[in-house]
Amino acid sequence: MQKADIAAVKFNRDGLVPVIAQCHETGDVLMMAWMNLESLTLTLETGRVTYYSRSRQELWEKGLTSGHTQRLIRATLDCDGDTILLCVDQTGAACHTGERTCFFQPFEFPSGADNG
Repeated sequence: MQKADIAAVKFNRDGLVPVIAQCHETGDVLMMAWMNLESLTLTLETGRVTYYSRSRQELWEKGLTSGHTQRLIRATLDCDGDTILLCVDQTGAACHTGERTCFFQPFEFPSGADNG
């Protein structure tokens, strides 16, 4: 298996890369957030998932204030080098709304549409 190197990450023009957090036990997609080089490095070094807040322009360790922490189990880089998948041990809700996952709002399909 090929190992990813942090130098292989393709950050966007703002110095950020999208990150998907997935529950390592269930496979549920928990959330999508952003990382910069510093937050990615901290996450890999400490095992405590740290993101970059675009609105606050600062790092935020997941769960530091809420207690809903993410402990890193595995991190993988996609084939293009522009998206990271984190498998995490999630304590509490992943979503700021209190939901387990941020993906809890299904779209409605037009009647007769094949959504099977």
